[in-house]
Amino acid sequence: MITKTELDKLVEKYENPAFINSDPVQFIHKSGDKKDIEIAGFIAALFAFGSRKVFIKKLNTLFSVMQGRPLDYILNGDFNLLSDFDYRFAKSEDIKAILQVLKKLYSLSKGLSELFEYGYKIDNTVLSSLTTVTDYFYANNPDITQGFSFMLANPRKGGAMKRLNMYLRWMVRKPPVDLAIWDFISPSELLIPLDIHVGNVSRKMGLLSRSSNDFKSVIALTEKLKEFDPNDPVKYDFAMFGAGVEGLYKEQKV
Repeated sequence: MITKTELDKLVEKYENPAFINSDPVQFIHKSGDKKDIEIAGFIAALFAFGSRKVFIKKLNTLFSVMQGRPLDYILNGDFNLLSDFDYRFAKSEDIKAILQVLKKLYSLSKGLSELFEYGYKIDNTVLSSLTTVTDYFYANNPDITQGFSFMLANPRKGGAMKRLNMYLRWMVRKPPVDLAIWDFISPSELLIPLDIHVGNVSRKMGLLSRSSNDFKSVIALTEKLKEFDPNDPVKYDFAMFGAGVEGLYKEQKV
């Protein structure tokens, strides 16, 4: 099994500003306002599947439509400007449905931070936060399509919830890569964003024995990483990425 020293070296190498430019986290660094940051991050996280190069290009197009002001766009913008916008499983109607729910959320409350915090405080777990958020989006969308449910997976089905766990990493952990704009969750409570790549790398490193990339594996891997750093286990997300870059595992689409 890989050692803490080896993992920490990979984290040190990859958790730096140079990481930002090739990662979807770049989109939270392009807005100064807190609400713009959390909206941009939420949208970017939902699109973080498939080819990294392709979905970043798509996100650049999407945020250009928003003119760099996500909050203003979801409150006042014309969603029909996205009628021809799609990406793999996500069609324009799926994207517009998510924006419509965001519009309602920000019109009636402080937005995503308040919703995630409300869910977290139900039983002080990330799972209750994720469940509350997805329940809200599902309850406020009358037409649950395949694309919508793919982009915003339902934690009640036992999936890994990779994209929303990644989003929480961005919002909670300290800079330079993440931004730490939310303080109601401790970094020690975060869960590892698990996808095919992280799952295979962690098995090769001897950190995960389960074969499925599901929520049980998320918990198992996070608990293992807490043995290396109980206060910030998700920092090892950078080590998993670095292992792929170093050639310890051949990159696959997620």
